[in-house]
Amino acid sequence: MTVTYHQSQAGELAKFSAELTFGLDPFQRNACKALEGGHSVLVCAPTGAGKTVVGEFAVHLALAAGGKCFYTTPIKALSNQKFADLTERYGRDQVGLLTGDQSINPDAPVVVMTTEVLRNMLYASSDALRGLSYVVMDEVHYLADRFRGAVWEEVILHLSPDVRLVSLSATVSNAEEFGAWMETVRGDTAVVVDETRPVPLWQHVMVGRRMFDLFDTDSSEQKVLVDEDLVRYIRHREAADRMNGWGGPRGRGGNRNFRPLPRPEVLAKLDEEGLLPAITFIFSRAGCDGALAQCLRSRLDLSRDDETEEIDAIISKHTGDLPKGDLEVLGYWEWREALHRGLAAHHAGMLPAFRHTVEELFVRGLVRAVFATETLALGINMPARTVVLERLVKYNGESHAELTPGEYTQLTGRAGRRGIDVEGHAVVLWQPEVDTSAVAGLASTRTYPLRSSFRPGYNMSINLIDRMGADESRALLERSFAQFQADRSVVGLVRGIERNEGQLRKLRDQLGGEDGGFLEYISLRERIKQRERQIAQQGRADRRGAAVDALVSLRRGDVVAIPSGRRAGLAVILEPDTTPGDPRPLVLTEDKWAGRVSVADFPVPAKTLGHMRLPRKIDHRTARTRRDLASALRSTGISAPGRSRRGDRSQAGEDRELSTLRRSLRSHPAHARPDREQMSRVGERYNRLLRETETMRQKVAATTNSLARTFDRILGLLEERGFVDAGEVTSDGRRLARIYAESDLLVAECLRQGLWRGLGPAELAAVVSILVYESRQEGGYLGATGPTEPVRRAVGATVGVWSELRSDEARHKLPPTREPDLGFVTGVYKWARGDGLAESLLASGDQNAPLSAGDFVRWCRQVIDLLDQIHGTADDVEVAGTAAKAVRAIRRGVVAVDAA
Repeated sequence: MTVTYHQSQAGELAKFSAELTFGLDPFQRNACKALEGGHSVLVCAPTGAGKTVVGEFAVHLALAAGGKCFYTTPIKALSNQKFADLTERYGRDQVGLLTGDQSINPDAPVVVMTTEVLRNMLYASSDALRGLSYVVMDEVHYLADRFRGAVWEEVILHLSPDVRLVSLSATVSNAEEFGAWMETVRGDTAVVVDETRPVPLWQHVMVGRRMFDLFDTDSSEQKVLVDEDLVRYIRHREAADRMNGWGGPRGRGGNRNFRPLPRPEVLAKLDEEGLLPAITFIFSRAGCDGALAQCLRSRLDLSRDDETEEIDAIISKHTGDLPKGDLEVLGYWEWREALHRGLAAHHAGMLPAFRHTVEELFVRGLVRAVFATETLALGINMPARTVVLERLVKYNGESHAELTPGEYTQLTGRAGRRGIDVEGHAVVLWQPEVDTSAVAGLASTRTYPLRSSFRPGYNMSINLIDRMGADESRALLERSFAQFQADRSVVGLVRGIERNEGQLRKLRDQLGGEDGGFLEYISLRERIKQRERQIAQQGRADRRGAAVDALVSLRRGDVVAIPSGRRAGLAVILEPDTTPGDPRPLVLTEDKWAGRVSVADFPVPAKTLGHMRLPRKIDHRTARTRRDLASALRSTGISAPGRSRRGDRSQAGEDRELSTLRRSLRSHPAHARPDREQMSRVGERYNRLLRETETMRQKVAATTNSLARTFDRILGLLEERGFVDAGEVTSDGRRLARIYAESDLLVAECLRQGLWRGLGPAELAAVVSILVYESRQEGGYLGATGPTEPVRRAVGATVGVWSELRSDEARHKLPPTREPDLGFVTGVYKWARGDGLAESLLASGDQNAPLSAGDFVRWCRQVIDLLDQIHGTADDVEVAGTAAKAVRAIRRGVVAVDAA
């Protein structure tokens, strides 16, 4: 785009630059010039390149013109960090902070906030938006985040057109596409891309105690070559291992007998090479804690004696308010000892106060080795000289998958501290399954495309309807980045359709044209195939229907046989489930497994083989309960029948339509042609291409206006449930508009139906927790359990409303609201009624394992957030008051300390 500059603010960049202690890089200067020229700016640059300077220049411009600037970040920790930076520069009077639980000087001309806070302001048409001239969106690539990404697009779409937007993003490979969309929805937008790392990165592979360069830097060839010394050494190493009997089968897990170099020795080697401080990325919390424990068992000590006092001062600053009685439970003394030795772990399972202590000590160079999960690569300013990757495979929530080039770039982006290190280093620890060519491919590929995660939800839809009506809402959704990307994909599909139509014309000519008769014959053959498929599908649907009916009819204590699969054998029903279409009763098998089964586990309908008496209360999470019940089940004398055949005799022979089609085929003139089979093969190609083209047409139709269609389905459900009436938002709808939670509609329904009336503060906290808590174990817990009768009653009623809502969502073809999870009910109840931390941790968590302190605090704060919203939105004065009391009851001890 052509950039023209307004002269009214000429010279502001010169004033701003004069206040800096360093010179501006070309990309920073270009972005600032565009901003000074009155344009919005999208800046894409690597981690640590100094993108935030452009954001700070927007702050400078706003203050110079007597305007207002909002500086948004994705997480509270970043907001606090930026608030501290700007306060130091411009003074406390000029800068404010707004996060979910903090409000400092909110009327200041410069306010730092989380992106959600700005989104909520826009929906509420807040007075604070008056005079707003600049908005900085730091880490704007978060819009790809599956859970929170939509917020960024909502802000971009809703901001007033006269507000200049400064979007700061990590390096993405489709920056131009993102910039083109920004220009479409925001007007003049300069796209500034810089792919040069501020500190050069060297890639290494560590084999045993030896360190090698990954790339052959002396090679004169254009393509990337792996260092020959590295390849040769690995070859010799593997040959030696085979000779020594270590080279067993290498399958997917590599050489099972291979023993990696102990972590203390890896760190000692890095120290010897001058490569500390280092972050070692390990893709599990337990792995990080285990690595730290291994180092503590060794004699490794990376700190100096004269640093102890400073380390203790920082520890005290962050943790001084922790209750002394909880320190033992929190593992405080072991954690402190590790810090004294320059070592630490960093992951979401840690107490926030511990995590923030580690961050400050690492930035100050007092901690020199950190074992971290990949969450550290997101946002927090904690660079190192070296990044170590133990493995190139991580669990993505569903399976173990290899790192993508984008993930590798993001992790290694932490290596190299600007202004401190001349160069950064990335070290991959070699294992038998590591292919050096694959590592070289990861390290040399720069593909990290930004994909929109924007989808309309209930809260977003109701707010859109309230602000602009249904028609304008559809138009706004059509302008989203998600639809922009979808529409671009349509171009390729349309080209494919045109190409296929050309081939179809040629095949039609081979078959004798429209009037040749053979097209009719192959059409008959195709209709016969389709009818046979329909009959087979109907048979499967009938069998599934019978299986659903059988599961719905089961009662507590019924004994059934799971016919096949991992859970095959006898099972007793602990909790029936009558959900239409998808019942999932809770069972316990004779092998002591407890969990929910579905129609997929019953290829033939379940039959009640007998009945057993069950205790009134059953906690299927405890191993002892499962063992005793399984023993009782085996001693009933009931045995599982032998495997039965499905008995799905084909109905094809009895189908009248199919019989008619087959007769028509046999009597068709083309059936007697000598070249019938040869022509039929051409016809099959024609039909296959015809089906493929129709599928592509359907994709085009589904992609075009896809978000608007989802919005219409949501609108249909909201109208059906009385949140919208004749296009107008009702009083119930306005309550929903103020609930920002994953299960927003379920919360609104429970408030409307008064399901949480009559509960005490601890009881309300327990019930509300089922709508925010998410077990780390697959499947979670969904059982009518709870510490008191009112809790059990309210939980049962809430789950009942969820079940009805899920059925409605299935009917409207909408994604289902998340299943309530009871894993935190007892833990948060105990904490809210004043029990100690140890008891509360033991009562929380998955599969009888206590929750970590960090997770406990995180879930408590999420419960507090939802209770705060209930306090602000509930019409029932009693429920609103109880919610406020529950917040005060939870916000104590470790939950209240370091609430950033």
